Amino acid sequence: MNIIFFGAPGVGKGTQAAMLAERLAIPHISTGAIFRAAIQSGQELGQKVKHYTDNGLLVPDELTTEIAVSALNEPGCANGFILDGFPRNLGQAEALATALTAAGRTIDRVIYLTAPQAEIVQRMLHRGRVDDNKEVIQRRLEVYDQETSPVLGFYRATSGNVVMEVNGLGEVGEVQERIVAALTQ
Repeated sequence: MNIIFFGAPGVGKGTQAAMLAERLAIPHISTGAIFRAAIQSGQELGQKVKHYTDNGLLVPDELTTEIAVSALNEPGCANGFILDGFPRNLGQAEALATALTAAGRTIDRVIYLTAPQAEIVQRMLHRGRVDDNKEVIQRRLEVYDQETSPVLGFYRATSGNVVMEVNGLGEVGEVQERIVAALTQ
């Protein structure tokens, strides 16, 4: 099963995607985790990524798409994958669709996690990342509203009935069970 986890920054995509990946025994591909590892490495890619993330900006499409598509082409993804943090805008969604079509694959489900913005801000402030401060969080949410939220419309319009909206509030296990139920609809 090929799944995209979608929702605002801080809604719980990473936590839920990792749990579901383990449950389904398929890879969890998080562009955020890939970017954070690159930053920690201190290599050139990491420095490029750091410039964008420190300012609450999205990493450029070409770089993000290259990293994500490369990960999907790994042998471990042959039986499915969970994407978390990608695609983040229409250009990336279109590039992903093109790459998947070329490989004879599709997206089976888009899990759209939702939560009130006030809850999301509190979660992000308490997760302890260096780049999570009120100004950067607000900028991330603005970028999400402007650039990322239209991706949901793309999947609703082009992929049939693949978008499943799931309430992201509650205990982690409770949210996970809602996600599993959404996958079987």
